[in-house]
Amino acid sequence: MALHHCCAYSSTYVVVLCTLVVLFLVMGQAPVASSALLISLKKHHNTLHKRPLFQGNRSSCNLFMGSWVLDETYPMYQSSNCPAIDPEFNCQMFGRPDTDYQRYRWRPVNCELPRFDGLHFLLRMRGKTVMFVGDSLGRNQWESLICMISAASPQSPTQMIRGDPLSTFKFMDYELVVSFYRAPYLVDIEVVDGKRFLDLDDISNNGNNWRNADVLMFNSGHWWIHKGGLQGWDYMKSDGSLYQDMDRLVAFQRGMTTWARWVDSNIDRTRTSWYFKLTVPDINEHWAYCGSPTEWNAGPASRNCYGETSPLGGEFYRGSYPDQMKLRKDGHPSIYSGDLSPGQRTNPGKSADCSHWCLPGLPDTWNQLFYTAMFS
Repeated sequence: MALHHCCAYSSTYVVVLCTLVVLFLVMGQAPVASSALLISLKKHHNTLHKRPLFQGNRSSCNLFMGSWVLDETYPMYQSSNCPAIDPEFNCQMFGRPDTDYQRYRWRPVNCELPRFDGLHFLLRMRGKTVMFVGDSLGRNQWESLICMISAASPQSPTQMIRGDPLSTFKFMDYELVVSFYRAPYLVDIEVVDGKRFLDLDDISNNGNNWRNADVLMFNSGHWWIHKGGLQGWDYMKSDGSLYQDMDRLVAFQRGMTTWARWVDSNIDRTRTSWYFKLTVPDINEHWAYCGSPTEWNAGPASRNCYGETSPLGGEFYRGSYPDQMKLRKDGHPSIYSGDLSPGQRTNPGKSADCSHWCLPGLPDTWNQLFYTAMFS
């Protein structure tokens, strides 16, 4: 998917595009545009310090068309040396026996993606706040970025404060704060008498916590289709009415329209850059894009990422970045997602995590693209 300047399109335009993308996710189809890394971009106003260097033909480079290639210089950090990784993403700590999933590098057509330079990031963002806002996939990317920066300055003092909804990681020598604000729906949830009301028309309570960030990375998607015990609300509020449920695509569009209006009214685009990552593939999208049945250890009908150690279609299959993410069935935690019981480990059909991503792993590529978008 192409990058677009935020100043060229209003946030409301982005909502229309997002809605089309989520439609395919809800319907379980697998079109070309069913996942998106970056939907909108406004380059950071600071032009000090060097820019990441492209190798290849920059004029014909397409960051979002390419292929996965094994690179023995990867990963860019070791999970054992990063203080920020939660157990559910720390696959090596919890016994994952293979490591190739850490070594796949994204190679765009006609160029090489600039390698992430953590020291450059620290210098460029000195005194700034980078905030991820969204769900646990946003937290996945937040922790990845902390690890990538920390690897460049391992002796630099840091401070980490975990909270709910706000967690922060500060690089003390550089006064750089990288934070995560948990808001899976972005819009507000109000609790009254023990009942949770998802307010599709209001974002002010959450938004007040984001207003002063210098860079914002939003994400939302998966939680809008959760039902039953995974559903994060009891009632929806919209246009002064209460709903026990409604068409989830309609709810998503209303919520994202509220978010878009907040962005248009509250973000000073002369000082703040913002980005939106819609969603990423889970096991159902990998399955819908299954390729040859022989490429699944348990067969595609299993719809399970357990035991998958290589991408679908081979690492050299060329395609758009959204489609290429669907190839990465090897990148999920599976049963190596925290301290599972022996019973859980022997029943991957119920316990395997096929939504999040191991660290080091695929979220590092999201951050390489994020870094390139910010500074190149």
